[in-house]
Amino acid sequence: MTHPSFSIIIAVYNGEATLARAVTSALHQPQTAEVIVVDDASTDGTRDLVAKLAADDPRVRLIALDTNGGPARARNRGIDAAHSPWIALLDADDFFLPDRLSRLAHLPDHDMAADDIAFVSDDQADRLDPHIFDVPATATPLDTAGFAIGNITGRRRRGEMGFLKPVMSRAFLDRHGLRYDETLRLGEDVDLYLRALLAGARFMLLPRVGYAAIVRPGSLSAAHGAADLAALHDALMRNAQSAPEGAPARAAISTLAAQVRQRRDHRLFLDHKAAGGFLAALRFAFSGRGRVGPIARDILRDKLQVRQADVIPRDVGFRTLLGDQGAGVTASSGGNTATSGSTSPGKRSTAIRRAPGK
Repeated sequence: MTHPSFSIIIAVYNGEATLARAVTSALHQPQTAEVIVVDDASTDGTRDLVAKLAADDPRVRLIALDTNGGPARARNRGIDAAHSPWIALLDADDFFLPDRLSRLAHLPDHDMAADDIAFVSDDQADRLDPHIFDVPATATPLDTAGFAIGNITGRRRRGEMGFLKPVMSRAFLDRHGLRYDETLRLGEDVDLYLRALLAGARFMLLPRVGYAAIVRPGSLSAAHGAADLAALHDALMRNAQSAPEGAPARAAISTLAAQVRQRRDHRLFLDHKAAGGFLAALRFAFSGRGRVGPIARDILRDKLQVRQADVIPRDVGFRTLLGDQGAGVTASSGGNTATSGSTSPGKRSTAIRRAPGK
């Protein structure tokens, strides 16, 4: 059988401690034609490590950047240098599970395809048994509105669809002039996937775990700067305006943008408190219409998340992205379906994350 060819893009900043595991997991995929490691001006031994990995396997390539420009720029450099028709992204501290690319590559009629993610603590990563995810799964189309809703945090879902790591058709990206927005330091993945969907990308979602993401204290973007949040809000509003008027996609993206704006206001509240005390923060909260309620809710949510965020169930050692999304937010109702996985018994196998350049 002819395997579709993939270029694996790993953007890394000071990733010496975890990069070898990520690269090895990519090289073990039969579909991997090359692993392009884009070093974003690391100050540790990352480049020396890549040189050693490349000496062992010529599929490993290094692109060394002189200045740190953030994950969007690093990934764009990797995509531009890729030789394969399919692009797969991998964070330097994460890893692929066996046969991931094979399952995604053989889904029908797609320009992008993603699978579920297992979030696991670093000390449990080497103990994760990929065979527990060997259960049948049916892929369904993911539409623009469904993706946007999946990034909205609610009472029963975390809003983490932006964590998805889809494989992407290089031809589709080039045909529509799609690359990461290098002005964004937060939510650059969400923005790119929305623009691809709005351009007509056929996005298939397979609810079977194939990607393992390492969770460490502080590794999720719980406290981004107000400027980063404002930039993401503006990008989301541009995407909303690109959707047809009255379409569910426009409403969903606008709702997501409003939530990001509330998070920006919360961040500004905290900044005012740090700079001028609680009274200064209160003055800011009451200076804008509709700020007080959302800020108060965000403060309460953060206090609860101090106790609950990123909890990995001890009995299984991981949690899955799609398992925490809640019902009815992941896929569109129509379109083709495809089944992947074995029939062997197994256990059931959660958005915006800080990436290289963090």
